[in-house]
Amino acid sequence: MTELREQALADQLRWVHDMLRRDLAAVRELAHRVTLGADAAEVSAELDALRTRGPLFRLRMNCLSYCQTLGAHHSNEDTALFPAVRLSAPHLASAVDRLEHDHAVVAALLDRIGGLADDLARQQARLELVRTLEELAGHLLEHLDYEERTLEPVFESWSGSGGRMPDAIRDELARRASTSGGEQAGA
Repeated sequence: MTELREQALADQLRWVHDMLRRDLAAVRELAHRVTLGADAAEVSAELDALRTRGPLFRLRMNCLSYCQTLGAHHSNEDTALFPAVRLSAPHLASAVDRLEHDHAVVAALLDRIGGLADDLARQQARLELVRTLEELAGHLLEHLDYEERTLEPVFESWSGSGGRMPDAIRDELARRASTSGGEQAGA
């Protein structure tokens, strides 16, 4: 990580989470319209528009769908951020365990949503999609809030030491990345 990026971690985390919240609200609204009988082609066209108009998709993650973006975001946290937090704030190990577990739950829900979204012609799939989106929304919104409350003090502590992740943490992550071939910094 560069020094500039390290200084802005808390702001970046909140920015990405705000984008995810915004797009989740748009997808939930579409799902509600589906249960009211909206035309499947119309909903699919609006989902395509959502994929391509948001700056999160175009500028930050270069993904074509909300599910891919969220998965990439969680993967980045799992492989780069959480190992740094574990080293920097070992007292948060159980909180990081919870965040990683949340990521697995969200990934399973995203997989289910992806399958259901391909079957909007069936009313039963529409109803299940709405139920699954609501389950995702409840879980994800709680997760985002918990993650921000838990990690922002860590980022602030990094900023409090010259605005950088402590050198020892950065060095250890680099060492781990080089010994594992860069595949998993936290292994």
